[in-house]
Amino acid sequence: MPALGVGIVGARFAADLHAVNYRSLIPARVRLAAVCARTRADVETFAEHHDIPRVFTDVRQLVECPDVDVVDVCSTTDSHHEVAIAAARAGKHVIVEKPLTGFFGPADVDRGRMLDTALRNADAVLEAVAKAGVTLCYAEDFVYAPPVAKLRRLLDVSGGAIMELRAEESHSGSHAAYARRWQTAGGGALLRMGSHPVGVVLHLKHYEGEQRTGRPIRARSVLADVAQLTKLPGIAGKTPHHRTAVEDVEDWSVALITFEDGTKATVHSNDITLGGVRNVVSAYLTSGVVHANITPNTAVVAYAPEARVWGEEYITEKVETTSGWQFPSPEEDWMRGYPQELEDFVGAISERREPLSGGLLAREVVEVIYAGYVSAAAGRRVELSRP
Repeated sequence: MPALGVGIVGARFAADLHAVNYRSLIPARVRLAAVCARTRADVETFAEHHDIPRVFTDVRQLVECPDVDVVDVCSTTDSHHEVAIAAARAGKHVIVEKPLTGFFGPADVDRGRMLDTALRNADAVLEAVAKAGVTLCYAEDFVYAPPVAKLRRLLDVSGGAIMELRAEESHSGSHAAYARRWQTAGGGALLRMGSHPVGVVLHLKHYEGEQRTGRPIRARSVLADVAQLTKLPGIAGKTPHHRTAVEDVEDWSVALITFEDGTKATVHSNDITLGGVRNVVSAYLTSGVVHANITPNTAVVAYAPEARVWGEEYITEKVETTSGWQFPSPEEDWMRGYPQELEDFVGAISERREPLSGGLLAREVVEVIYAGYVSAAAGRRVELSRP
């Protein structure tokens, strides 16, 4: 089969992650055919760096480009669903970064209306994909991270059942200006970061159900809380090492998810954690316990009395200093699942099968998170609509 032509939408952090992690698939299975971004200088710089032959500043031109078979949506969250729908209608397969979509408007809108709008956006993507007969791949890298893959295998051989899952993504704040406000980000820490831990706990319960009965075990209810901790009177002005600069979104969140079988998951996501990115998942089984440490992990542990010791060598994402004890990842992208994710997506598209992370997970992540916003605003558990 000829190599798939990939068109990337976006030219910043997520787009670069994807472009770099396609390299093991080039040229036999993938060719980077085109890239699109709003700013001509940005897109030309990105294309030159990644050896991409065609550049666009209008996404309509990219999705209609005959050299493009797959549209990889790495743009800001507020554009995800619109680009995905346009790509599907043009007959292109779709890879979309997390989250699939959300509500993008004033932060003071009723949270129930936000949930309804976000689900309409998600359903519009799924309908466009189904109507076009193309494949939708949801770029949730936690699903593909080697520690989580090992967790699945241990679950399989143990014969045990999941009683509780605990997952977290936390760090000291986003560097992106769009993440500060609801209008462009669709929410704060619960959406922007919580998509990862929410996604992985939903995936693991889906996987468990499919392996046992042939149908996923889905979330049934959500109880959540959110806060702007860095804006509290006793905290404001005392966070010099944090990058958090929220305007009308939360910088802290926690969610308790109850599944159809009565089991539980707790999810933490926040912008208040110093010491680098924390991506962890724990599974409490009837047969044992598994801690899947994506980052930090102890594959490499290093100590330096001063930051200058390690020079310009990369340590890990978002650490405030490289002095003291550190956990340098020997291959950060691999440990987080990016090359494995893209390899599965290319295989799914070529073989016309569902990827491990697809449309069902993408929609349920949106549903659970926005139900969490409803719960936090109302101060009560929110039941999800199930047949």
